[in-house]
Amino acid sequence: MIPYTLKKIGYATLTLFGVVSVIFMLFNMLPDDPAKMMLGQNQSKEQIDAVKKKYGLDQPIFTQYLLYINDLSPISYHSTDPKDYTYLAPRKYTVATSLPIAGGRLALKLPYLRESFQKSGKKVSTVISQTLPNTFVLAISSIVIAMLLGVFLGIVSVLYKDRWLDKTIQLVSTLGMSVPSFFSAILFAWIFGFVLHRYTGLQMTGSLYEVDDFGNGSYIQWKNLVLPAIVLGIRPLAVVSQLMRNSLLEVLNQDYIITAKAKGLSRVAIIGRHALKNSLNPVVTAISGWFASMLAGAVFVEFIFGWNGIGKEIVDALNKSDLPVIMGTVIVIASLFIVINIFVDIVYGWLDPKIRT
Repeated sequence: MIPYTLKKIGYATLTLFGVVSVIFMLFNMLPDDPAKMMLGQNQSKEQIDAVKKKYGLDQPIFTQYLLYINDLSPISYHSTDPKDYTYLAPRKYTVATSLPIAGGRLALKLPYLRESFQKSGKKVSTVISQTLPNTFVLAISSIVIAMLLGVFLGIVSVLYKDRWLDKTIQLVSTLGMSVPSFFSAILFAWIFGFVLHRYTGLQMTGSLYEVDDFGNGSYIQWKNLVLPAIVLGIRPLAVVSQLMRNSLLEVLNQDYIITAKAKGLSRVAIIGRHALKNSLNPVVTAISGWFASMLAGAVFVEFIFGWNGIGKEIVDALNKSDLPVIMGTVIVIASLFIVINIFVDIVYGWLDPKIRT
């Protein structure tokens, strides 16, 4: 089990390294000058040179790439010269410990995602820490909705196999998988947040936290979670219902189920006591993958509903050409995706020894 786990971790590390490399090259070979993007229209040559010096943008592209890898790496090398970009400044790096080595210092630190171009030097890690929890709340809520309704609809489809109810559920599931999330978001926001607002009490836009009109800080508005969670959960719900139906039908053809039928158990009792648990394996597999995908898929949903999550932050950063925020958020999402999938692979390897071989 240990060699299998180490191999998976090694693959994950190489994958993440490739993702970081592609993201860096993609966003740092643009024709626009990042220093000019930060300063706006009224900049002097001295200001541009100072910004380039501060962020290491005066170096060749390959040197900038090495500096970026050094910033992201938990173990990194730093200069002792305060004028050098890699100087171990407490404001810039969150350092656990450091050791003198080869004319500099070797530091054990948290990954440094640099500073936002448009938020007055605010750390990208701070921007992400303020928005990522909201996206987690949205993604988890969507997964719960998809899991509960998907399993229920899958069971109903099996109980009424080949009847009008089963065919209706299959049709709706197919539509749910084919309709883009941004279109569903616009449709749901207009119907339930505008047309039927007096009956639903829901808003077209709104985030988890809202500011009190009387200056008493912010408060949680749970009703704003309803529409984006349902919209984000539509596609996984459709997949879960289809998987649950097919898996349950397959399990119902097993020998032990035939024995249970011979004993006179009802169809509902057979499904609830014997077949349901064994039918959930492919569903759990799909859910683990969908949760990671939702962190990326929430971009359009969050933007349309005004949900203050990492997806909306990405759209805002793209509109403002805030490259460090774009790069940092994409790397964090990719890292979460890789970690979740590698964790699932390790758990499967532990549960089923055949997978390890």
